[in-house]
Amino acid sequence: MCGRYTLTTSAQIIAEFFKLSAVPDIKPRYNIAPTQSVATVTVEPEKMQRQFQLMRWGLIPSWAKDMKIGSKTINARSETVAEKPAFRSAIKHRRCLIVADGFYEWQQQGKNKQPYYFQKADGEPFAFAGLWENWESPEKENIVSCSIITTAANETVQPVHDRMPVILPDSDWEQWLDPSVKNAQEVLPLLKPYASEAMKAKAVSAIVNSPTRDSPECISDRQ
Repeated sequence: MCGRYTLTTSAQIIAEFFKLSAVPDIKPRYNIAPTQSVATVTVEPEKMQRQFQLMRWGLIPSWAKDMKIGSKTINARSETVAEKPAFRSAIKHRRCLIVADGFYEWQQQGKNKQPYYFQKADGEPFAFAGLWENWESPEKENIVSCSIITTAANETVQPVHDRMPVILPDSDWEQWLDPSVKNAQEVLPLLKPYASEAMKAKAVSAIVNSPTRDSPECISDRQ
């Protein structure tokens, strides 16, 4: 699964990297957690232009009676995403890029869990494969929420966890975002483990275990 990640890259670089028309209003985040606002990129169908949008992490299907389901849908498994009721419409019609530059997984070590931090080997930002939905609350509030798709771990992540988020190479972004692609079978082949040789990992401080901690110390080397 993917339950925490980072986005510490400057907004200017994010705008250039994702070819956005404007620089997004974001600040460095070192411990992004479920239910928080996260940075995403979608395509505006009429102009086919990429746009930045903040969404709530934890997808709330349009048919949900309340928001509680969002705590169980922070991730969608690539193997079943086209079949699960919560995701099968979104995989056809509402795909997004979730902007990140690192993510955490925890390894069981005796009675404790050691956090590890994973990045691209070059340290550049990247995009998780994401899905999004609109949900209207009983009070008529519209909430846009999203989920990160996961897949089997590659050789870099596997010693720590058996799952990892799908990191889409930039060569796949256009196809993934294309609103004219409405057949899930056309995009499912993109949902595969990222090349292990293109990633790096390190053990980090246990302060990241608390979702209330959001500072550079979260990615500090384990002492």
